[in-house]
Amino acid sequence: MLKAIFFDLDDTLLWDSKSISEAFKATCNKVVEKYNIDPKQLEKKVRESAQRLYPTYETYDFVSDIGIGVFEGMWGEFLDEGEDFAKLREIVPDYRKRAWFEGLQALDIEDEQLAEELAVIFPEERKKHIYLYEETIEVLDTLKGKYHLLMLTNGSPHLQKTKLSLSPELAPYFDHIVISGEFGHGKPNTELFKYALSLLEGVEKSEVIMVGDNPKTDILGASKFGIDSIWINHDKKEIQEVVPTFEVNRLREILPIVKSLSEE
Repeated sequence: MLKAIFFDLDDTLLWDSKSISEAFKATCNKVVEKYNIDPKQLEKKVRESAQRLYPTYETYDFVSDIGIGVFEGMWGEFLDEGEDFAKLREIVPDYRKRAWFEGLQALDIEDEQLAEELAVIFPEERKKHIYLYEETIEVLDTLKGKYHLLMLTNGSPHLQKTKLSLSPELAPYFDHIVISGEFGHGKPNTELFKYALSLLEGVEKSEVIMVGDNPKTDILGASKFGIDSIWINHDKKEIQEVVPTFEVNRLREILPIVKSLSEE
């Protein structure tokens, strides 16, 4: 019988990809005031630059392990303890400026000062744009009190807590919030799942399910640890690396699955 549910945060409860898109849109529109460019093309080029640059820094092994994404590097403050986070704080100003500068260059704009300005504007815009999925609160209201709810999220503790502070209605639903950067490794690391389960007294592996959107972290981690999973496949993608126990297209669709598992 199901007793506990592990929830991912980004693009599961919190619509992070929309927040990033809206922040890019607002930031790129600033450039139109100075140059006659297509802001959508600038966003495309900056995204490409960021994705190309991110793995070139010495922090890449660390951010990959913890699960700090390319576009989180574009706005996070990373005010966390430890040498790795200190190094990350040191490199992100250069990373952000270069991503914007190379994006501008791709549109034949050589403007280093503008790149510096955009690298500052983007984090400000990202903090203004916070979105929950329309059914997030409905689903959590339905589950709260009936199950142990635990948030299991990859990332920088400071950044993930910033997101939660900007959407303060979320945290009270959870008995525990586990952030990979506090633990030392991110999903799909099985030790992280083991630690999360240990926080729920009297709950066995067979009594917990993982809900998340990322097959390479949420679903693979659950599979390796030996617990059931529900993959929220927003874009109806096909995957080969791992098979979820259940697959849905939106968050609300987990409710009948949870109910059926509770009746077994």
